[in-house]
Amino acid sequence: MRIVGGKFKGHSIAPPSGSKTRPTSDRVRESIFNILAHGIEGLDIKGARVLDVFAGTGAMGLEAISRGARFCQFVDDAAEARGLIRTNADALGVIGLVKIWRRDATDLGPCAPQPAFDLVFADPPYGKGLGEKALASLMKGQWLNPGAIVVLEEQLKAEVPEVTGLTLLDKRDYGDTQVRFYRHGM
Repeated sequence: MRIVGGKFKGHSIAPPSGSKTRPTSDRVRESIFNILAHGIEGLDIKGARVLDVFAGTGAMGLEAISRGARFCQFVDDAAEARGLIRTNADALGVIGLVKIWRRDATDLGPCAPQPAFDLVFADPPYGKGLGEKALASLMKGQWLNPGAIVVLEEQLKAEVPEVTGLTLLDKRDYGDTQVRFYRHGM
């Protein structure tokens, strides 16, 4: 695994040791960031506040920092994942630009008093309905700035119900993965 774009392009990311964490492949991550950069009007990753839930290795949030995001908060309830994120952020020298939280992404609670986020990545374990629960938790806790973009990865065949307050902008399929792009407040 590696960072695929930005100032850390080509830098390795430590992979998970087992099969509990399923990181986004380099190819899919590159496609997601190409869509964010060229296919989503009104999004500027440079200077964005990013939230990466079900963060795993931290690859999505670290990719955003590599491309100019000013801050990323990672959320994962697994100790190994949080350790990997810390290792990877430290290796890139960006530990001061991140916060790592142990929390259930499907029950985040209120965002306040910290500021809301401009870009959110959610890559839950596939086929368990956790993605829509996390999206509902983001909305309930007011974690999103108006116009924020949310990227949800899920199993190709999964049915993802609508979430009030989020508008589906695009959906792409990559092998056994579907990637959904939403905008808040449209």
